[in-house]
Amino acid sequence: MIDHKTITLDYQKPEAADGHAVWKLVKRSGGLDVNTSYAYILLCDQFRDTCCVGKQEERTLGFVSAFRKPSEPNTLFVWQIAVDPILRGNGIASKLLAEVLRRDDNADIQYVEATIGPDNIASRQLFLRLAKTFGAECAISELYGEELFPEAHDAELLFRIGPLRRGAGRLEN
Repeated sequence: MIDHKTITLDYQKPEAADGHAVWKLVKRSGGLDVNTSYAYILLCDQFRDTCCVGKQEERTLGFVSAFRKPSEPNTLFVWQIAVDPILRGNGIASKLLAEVLRRDDNADIQYVEATIGPDNIASRQLFLRLAKTFGAECAISELYGEELFPEAHDAELLFRIGPLRRGAGRLEN
């Protein structure tokens, strides 16, 4: 049993072996598009410098997948953030992002981007808080309209935050 009041997670770079647990986390988190287990193994292995797992003992309770945009290597694109449903509201998503951004390998990241559905209030608040923490602007525009999706899917709004001012503040809950 997890005690919500004393939750402390170990935030670390994932390994390929974490892919299975991440896939299960995304499935149980609800609300996210669940990709193949192979996709999560690949993210944990090939994109480990820009991804993060949050674990308590050996249980994976949080995950952020992100990558540097090939056309703009100083931009971190955050693909998915999954937090175990019983732990939402404890600042875990912010701490996952903070861990990725504070790594020496990522010190040159100046912008953070993410796509967010129009009804995803929690993610909107998370990224607006990120912009405020780093003293950065947050530009919001439609990136992928509904018409692009073969199934029923809301438009995806692009949140572009930056340039980041390092040392402007601490990213937490």
